[in-house]
Amino acid sequence: MNAHIEQSHATEYFAKELSWLSFSERVLQEAKDKNNPIIERMRFLGIFSNNLDEFFRVRVADVKRRILLNKLPDANFEEDEILLAEIQKKVLQLGKKFNQIHQLVLNDLNNHNIHVSRPDELSKFHLNWLKKYFHDHVLQHTSPILLNENKDYSDYINDTMTYLFVEMSDEKSHYAMLEVPTDRVERFINLPPEKTRRHKTIVMLDDVISYFLNDVFSSFFSFKSIEGYAIKLTRDAQYNLDDELEEGLLDKMSKGLKQRIYAEPVRLVYDGAMPEEMLKVMKKRLGVTHHDALIPGGRYRNFRDFIAFPNVGRQYLENKPLPALQSSAFNKHASVFDAITEQDILLYYPYHTFNHVLEYVRQAAFDPKVTQIKVNIYRVASKSRLISSLINAAKNGKLVTVMVELKARFDEQNNIEWAKLLSSAGIKVIFGIPALKVHSKLCVVHRKEKGHIVKYAHIGTGNFHEKTAKIYTDFSLFTKHTGICEESDSVFRFIESSYKPFKFDYLMLSPINARETLLALIDNEIKHVENAKPGKITVKINNLVDKELVDRLYLAGRMGVKIRIIVRGMCSLIPGVAKFSDNIKVISIVDRFLEHPRVMVFGNNGDEKVYISSADWMTRNLDHRVEVGVPILDTKLKQLIIDILELQFKDRTKARIIDSEQKNAYVRRGNRKKIRSQIAIYDHLKKWEHNYNNE
Repeated sequence: MNAHIEQSHATEYFAKELSWLSFSERVLQEAKDKNNPIIERMRFLGIFSNNLDEFFRVRVADVKRRILLNKLPDANFEEDEILLAEIQKKVLQLGKKFNQIHQLVLNDLNNHNIHVSRPDELSKFHLNWLKKYFHDHVLQHTSPILLNENKDYSDYINDTMTYLFVEMSDEKSHYAMLEVPTDRVERFINLPPEKTRRHKTIVMLDDVISYFLNDVFSSFFSFKSIEGYAIKLTRDAQYNLDDELEEGLLDKMSKGLKQRIYAEPVRLVYDGAMPEEMLKVMKKRLGVTHHDALIPGGRYRNFRDFIAFPNVGRQYLENKPLPALQSSAFNKHASVFDAITEQDILLYYPYHTFNHVLEYVRQAAFDPKVTQIKVNIYRVASKSRLISSLINAAKNGKLVTVMVELKARFDEQNNIEWAKLLSSAGIKVIFGIPALKVHSKLCVVHRKEKGHIVKYAHIGTGNFHEKTAKIYTDFSLFTKHTGICEESDSVFRFIESSYKPFKFDYLMLSPINARETLLALIDNEIKHVENAKPGKITVKINNLVDKELVDRLYLAGRMGVKIRIIVRGMCSLIPGVAKFSDNIKVISIVDRFLEHPRVMVFGNNGDEKVYISSADWMTRNLDHRVEVGVPILDTKLKQLIIDILELQFKDRTKARIIDSEQKNAYVRRGNRKKIRSQIAIYDHLKKWEHNYNNE
């Protein structure tokens, strides 16, 4: 490779934080799209809100910390200040779009006889019903926080909840905060029919509490008027652990989670109708600074609950279910181990049922030939069948090792509880490497066959989570390949003894060899071009922000390698720049399922090398996490993955073009067939499984 080639253009990157907001805008496009069922459009508003919460808790908090630490030698204070201003400007723009789309969705719901109404719009019949409902089911969960003048109350706020900021006015105003208890009472209250069952009315819990504020406070306070406005505070998601503490990691994590409760606020969203004087008082009581995003919004805060917005109307108002497909390769055999022995098996969720994964662990738990099970957990369902099977395996005398990642962001408390439960069941629980988060998706089974221990491995791109497997697209590979299984087993030994030398010839393991392997694979395509052969790279990823990999892709593109990328979220690479990145095409697909797998295809002069991985192309994933990528060796499975990617590049319904201006323009259809890739993939897999059965 001619590594000395001069760049024809100054290297540029798109700010990852602004790129994240561009992804959020694509989600808003789905909420606006009238081709989507109306209930799904409302749910997309919830997804947007949830994404924005995480954006502020993680990305904006990071920028704010950099600004506050601007005295450090390597700080870039001015650039960070400019970036924060750009973020706040873009968030305000998105907020306006959100409010407009929300109103459009409400209007369309009305046209379908579903009315999201406020109490003051209700009939006497419904008001009487609602008053009884409030006193029977809601009032008992209201606990006001009374506010004094000279105190910062931000530490009292749980940033997963909405609050009402309340003013009681008489000769002097008194203030309080009141949590909207959506963790104990339904947020969406479906009122009983009054005249016709076709007419459905939903009232928001926020509005019910606001309407009956007098009933909450009048027994204890005297006032002439009372009013409340919704607010939501978002905190920095980071927390610190003192490595010098002589205590177990579980205790450290518990303390860290408590620290998060008191973390610095980074955003305060409030009802834009709040009076100016009341707003001033609120800012003072909550200690909001000029570095924090103070964002006026609509009547409702904490829109992420709208992900579960109920369909109280006809079935066609939400997406038609796609029944999960059965794997013919598994169903041909009574034992999952017989199935995997016959051939490698690839599943693609949610098109395939996740039950095959659960059955793999369930059978391992009682199979007399199985001696040992090893699995790593990042996120699992609240009622996890996988956890139950692991506990059952321990009861059956199997040696079970579970690597629990306690630092899985926003799942720390759940994982602490799982770790305690597993330990109490006699399972060996390990917590990984202190400086590295374990994000791999492995499950290795040891089985005694003909007097020898044989190993089976599951390697995936997604979590062992029954719920998310129904909405996230992810690949799982099941294999008995000796080299891959031995190396998968070695990953657990590496986690326990990272100081020992390990060599991986098959697996792409972060932080051991993933970066150098990816760079070598890219360089190999450059060499093919230099030798007058075609060079091709296809990547499907969640986030592409690692500058070394971006730079190498830029170089490969300039050398003549044809590069196609599907990015769901952040993309620092700027495609399509003349004489610089015009050989690179990037699209993004947002649809009913969350695109989550990481897949790489390198042309290799016609003998494609195909990998699936748990790792995004981010510095943290390549250098500061334990991530696993695996080559797909079976020819049919390689072709299946390539076919799926090709369908996505043919998408003319949900694919957007990523360009230097982040416009999120849809890929033009032209005279081509209107393909919606997620539906086309389902149909392709259904046909693929049918053909497998008839071979």
